[in-house]
Amino acid sequence: MSINSHGISSVLALLLPLEALSLAMILVFQKLQWRISGGVTSMDDFLKQFFPKVYNRKQLHIKETDYCKYDDQILTLFTSSLYFAGLLSTFFASHVTRNYGRRASILVGSVSFFLGGLINAVAINIPMLIIGRILLGIGIGFGNQAVPLYLSEIAPAKIRGRVNQLFQLTTCLGILIANFINYGTEKIHPWGWRLSLGLATFPAAMMFIGGLFLPETPNSLVEQGKLEEARRVLEKIRGTTNIEAEFADLVDASNQARAVKNPFRNLLRRKNRPQLVIGAIGIPAFQQLTGNNSILFYAPVILQSLGFGSAASLYSSAFTSGALVVAALISMFLVDKFGRRKFFLEAGFEMFVYMIAVAITLKLNFGQGKELSKGVSILLVCLIWLFVLAYGRSWGPLGWLVPSELFPLETRSAGQSIVVCVNLLFTALIAQCFLAAMCHLRYGIFILFAALIFLMSCFIYFLLPETKQVPIEEIYLLWENHPFWKSFVRDDDHQQNV
Repeated sequence: MSINSHGISSVLALLLPLEALSLAMILVFQKLQWRISGGVTSMDDFLKQFFPKVYNRKQLHIKETDYCKYDDQILTLFTSSLYFAGLLSTFFASHVTRNYGRRASILVGSVSFFLGGLINAVAINIPMLIIGRILLGIGIGFGNQAVPLYLSEIAPAKIRGRVNQLFQLTTCLGILIANFINYGTEKIHPWGWRLSLGLATFPAAMMFIGGLFLPETPNSLVEQGKLEEARRVLEKIRGTTNIEAEFADLVDASNQARAVKNPFRNLLRRKNRPQLVIGAIGIPAFQQLTGNNSILFYAPVILQSLGFGSAASLYSSAFTSGALVVAALISMFLVDKFGRRKFFLEAGFEMFVYMIAVAITLKLNFGQGKELSKGVSILLVCLIWLFVLAYGRSWGPLGWLVPSELFPLETRSAGQSIVVCVNLLFTALIAQCFLAAMCHLRYGIFILFAALIFLMSCFIYFLLPETKQVPIEEIYLLWENHPFWKSFVRDDDHQQNV
């Protein structure tokens, strides 16, 4: 059976059933755990216990549209502390991933997830909440470091885009499931929020068990000097014994990687400037500056601020989260056909239009101390749904896929660390500032996001070459032929030869 002819199902089929199930559990459960808290922050019982000022403000303005209803820096610190912790932990995750394997990082992340969920479930004060969130953040740092690399390294070049987007698809499923969990637990008084936050312990346990049964990637095994085991794993996941050419490429790349004593310093070399600027900094930062994660994470809060009731806002945010699942499926099956650049640019145009439309709608109908009409409310939900649909097939999945494709083996783990670090840094900053920015900029926050989307689309158009179906070990050839980047790569090689 040729893996190239059967796509993602073949990758899973060629793993043992228990290993395939383990991979699926890790992907879904990693994302389910930390997406729940966005809905929890809009639950009355949670606000009454930990943020009474926000609760009182919410009750005073329960029937009016108010941009500033949830503007509280301690409340947003509860959200953003997770990302700051993930940011710091990713450098430790890089060391573990490179020296002990991708699977080791997955196991460490699952233990941290479990402890964080447990502490959040029994929290009696804000410090306990934040400690729990920090532990969840450490789990994210390790998981986001390892999982995209794992998927890229087990997949053959022709379907690497689809396999890697399992990461985004399960992110979307996690968001959707989290919204329905919050919709159900919101009705359980007064401890429904504890159930939501505490449910992280179950997927964390499943993630740990699943990690025990996953095979290590051939790239990682070669990197650790386990050549025979790497050969066996490569034969199994490719479904053939004809793997000599690919195995030789892995060994050559590993030998070059061993010669690099400091991968972070090597990443700063001129020949690695394209990977640093595009993969490590540009794409991860811009992924968050689209505004989508803020809209998704705070969807219940935003929709309540727009005059929706508590249950209605959770239900509406579940509806928009469903758009992510649809979009991820579209991207998964078409990205290897149409390419990364076309998805980035086409969806970027749509996202720009939708952000401008949301801003105009809010300018004309919002913030005047009255409830939104049913028609305007439906229009806003539809615009947000369409925006999420565009993001979910472009910057959402490609923001993880493309960086994981760009780095050579000698800087791959270090590069992925910077990807996760930059992603979490901007996620944390936006999570901490979004509600305050919405309070002060009002509808202008969506105009700001539209301007950033225009900027990042230009960034992609001028700087990113197409990477579809190009083997990871041959990506460097794209830079040598790129009209902008070729001077950086060739100048560095010339200096090395001199």
